[in-house]
Amino acid sequence: MSEETKNTEEQVVATEVQETAIPAVDPKQFLADFNWHKYEQGIEAVDEEKLQHFEKALEGTVGFVNERDVIEGTVIRITDRDAIIDINSKSEGVISLNEFRYNQGLKEGDTVEVLVDKREDSSGQLVLSHKKARVIKAWERVNNAHETGEVVNGFVKCRTRGGMIVDVFGIEAFLPGSQIDVKPIRDYDQYVEKTMEFKVVKINHEFKNVVVSHKALIEADIELQKKEIIGQLEKGQVLEGIVKNITSYGVFVDLGGVDGLVHITDLSWSRINHPNEVVELDQKLNVVILDFDDNKSRIQLGLKQLSAHPWEALNDTLKVGDKVTGEVVVIADYGAFVEVEQGVEGLIHVSEMSWSTHLRSAQDFVKVGDKVEAQVLTLDRDDRKMSLGIKQLHPDPWTDITTKYPVGSTHTGTVRNYTNFGVFVELEEGIDGLVYISDLSWTKKIKHPSDFVTVGDKLEVQVLELDVENRKLNLGHKQTQDNPWDAHEATYAIGSTHEGTIKEKNDKGAVVSFADGVEGFAPTRFLEKEDGSKLEKGNTIAFIVLEFSKEYRRVVVSHTSIFREEEKRNIKTAVKKSVDAEKTTLGDIGGLAALKEKMEAGTKKKK
Repeated sequence: MSEETKNTEEQVVATEVQETAIPAVDPKQFLADFNWHKYEQGIEAVDEEKLQHFEKALEGTVGFVNERDVIEGTVIRITDRDAIIDINSKSEGVISLNEFRYNQGLKEGDTVEVLVDKREDSSGQLVLSHKKARVIKAWERVNNAHETGEVVNGFVKCRTRGGMIVDVFGIEAFLPGSQIDVKPIRDYDQYVEKTMEFKVVKINHEFKNVVVSHKALIEADIELQKKEIIGQLEKGQVLEGIVKNITSYGVFVDLGGVDGLVHITDLSWSRINHPNEVVELDQKLNVVILDFDDNKSRIQLGLKQLSAHPWEALNDTLKVGDKVTGEVVVIADYGAFVEVEQGVEGLIHVSEMSWSTHLRSAQDFVKVGDKVEAQVLTLDRDDRKMSLGIKQLHPDPWTDITTKYPVGSTHTGTVRNYTNFGVFVELEEGIDGLVYISDLSWTKKIKHPSDFVTVGDKLEVQVLELDVENRKLNLGHKQTQDNPWDAHEATYAIGSTHEGTIKEKNDKGAVVSFADGVEGFAPTRFLEKEDGSKLEKGNTIAFIVLEFSKEYRRVVVSHTSIFREEEKRNIKTAVKKSVDAEKTTLGDIGGLAALKEKMEAGTKKKK
């Protein structure tokens, strides 16, 4: 250093000291007179004011640094454990090599950033830190990148809950899983220990947290691609895309920044239950643009449209009346859809599944996955519709119905269903008959058929009527048994007395049950006892028959008439009329017999 330069520096120091009203101190004289040994041993205390004066005098001189400053230093020597750093100060600093683990190629002559931790420790040594300098500089760079939107490089260190940990300028930043890519990520491990570009999207200064995003960079690029692609879209255009997402209703395809939807019905000409039967995630495929809205934000794509419609390849020789074999793919209440060839379906209506006129659900005949044989009933190639039938492959059971089920014949059938007015009984597949509620029993008063039979029961029936043209069969169950009312007519003659039990009672009268199952009706006025009280439900007592009708299976009885004279006389009169009517009938029969004998005698004389 020249003498002129020295004088200039001394003048500057003297001027500054004068301005602060502090007496001038000669640094050279101070150091020459200072006893370092006594100071380190604590033998001689130094006036704090003198130290401050000394520090003030050093400021601005060559080699002077402030604590907490971040400056650049040069590596002048490397040992097994440390790196010696020169910052052009009065002494060199020593930094542990542990702080340079990230930089395995550190060598002498390299320039590194350091933080002046202490200008002097207890031994007068300069204390530096490269790690602290990196952190401070890193925060400056991170904040600057956040403000300017600069793209930074980061090293993905490891996975963590909900994302990844990324080293950015030496700071551990958080990369959320949703910010890795524009598409859902299933394998996070593929990014570990990779260097990627990121954008700083959030900084929390209070907690020193940094959030970065790789997705933001991709979206920026995609937005440019998207505008370019959208401008070129046309209906009917075929593009290559990648399956981005699969849902139950369709597939989202990435066309290079623009997403389009292939609806499940546009994936295959055949019926499918779920799109994953046709495509898989990340699969590359060609799709055709079917439609899009005005701003082209919603694009409808098609996959099946890239291949010919299966109906166009349908055998030209197939015609009405031919037999086909196929698989049941869909079942509805009204019928079943059968795929006879890939993408070609025919409908078997439930009415074409059985010759029975009593329709049931299609599920009663077939189930999805069944292989069935059917006959083509109608075929419309233009509208691509086909109807099929199963029952046509079997003889019509009504063809010889009069031979198999003549009127008066008795058979055993199965109860298939019932309504309020009767029961449907199946004699065989395709042959159903109706048993009216009045033809179920000779004696019981049935309110609903379910009180008498249940579905699935076997029931003996007799054919009462047969209408071949309208395919109607009228059956009866009670006709298979003897009519007990033939015997009841004699037992329950007018005037006869029987013991019965009141089964039910209402305002009009009571239903009386007798031992052989016959039920009679007693009007209210005939329920009075001899002591004037009324009969109640559950009472068992004698009743006299007032009226009997075999045709309508009606019996009217009375308890009161047993002990009332007037009623007795009325009954006797009724009995007498009944007997007289019977005699008249018998007399007519006798007269007819005599007339017949006379006619036969006259014929013999002529001969």
